[in-house]
Amino acid sequence: MTFTLLPAVDVADGQAVRLVRGAAGTETTYGDPLQAARAWQDSGAEWIHLVDLDAAFGRGSNHELLAEVVNRLDVRVELSGGIRDDASLRAALETGCARVNLGTAALEDPEWTAGVVREHGQRVAVGLDVRIGPEGHRLAARGWTRDGGDLWEVLDRLDRAGCHRYVVTDVSKDGTLQGPNLELLRAVCEHTPAPVVASGGVSTVEDLVALSELEPLGLEGAIVGKALYTGDVTLPEALAAVRS
Repeated sequence: MTFTLLPAVDVADGQAVRLVRGAAGTETTYGDPLQAARAWQDSGAEWIHLVDLDAAFGRGSNHELLAEVVNRLDVRVELSGGIRDDASLRAALETGCARVNLGTAALEDPEWTAGVVREHGQRVAVGLDVRIGPEGHRLAARGWTRDGGDLWEVLDRLDRAGCHRYVVTDVSKDGTLQGPNLELLRAVCEHTPAPVVASGGVSTVEDLVALSELEPLGLEGAIVGKALYTGDVTLPEALAAVRS
């Protein structure tokens, strides 16, 4: 494998934004999503992680805008947010994105998810958004507003369904610049034969190097968001570090 970095472009109300721990109302706005995505493309990104936050929170849709972003980029796009049924899945795939990321549907509708995985294979990943607390490793659903079950039980079920890839986020780390949860990512990689993409908490180039060292366990890449927007990490230096 080659460790891959996926700059994140999260979209709310037509604007590129970043949240803190996924909470609505914590947005910092960074302007036009297409401009943001093109900036990462021009800086060397081979993938963009594009998220419709309004669809994820069930408060609207930025579908037409996201479809335009996908269409006007020259790199591969992983599309996420509010993909929960046949209609939203079809609309997402028809944008021409390389991959869709299922979230809530994978937790709440196992039969539908298994069918989608069988039909679309590598074009489907499943996002596992994890809260760690006294009750163990619990998954977050519905825009991180509801409990989605035990991580390990859900992971076993998705593995049996043949899921090809997981995007794993420690919710407590997302948008905080506090570093990734390496222990969680290592545990997930050791639990599943499928490749894993890390998300949440990256704040330095050293964080990305530490993540890339988990590549032999199956960690194939990392989504990077706030650290790029704040300038704590530049994409060229990050790419150079993980490739070396």
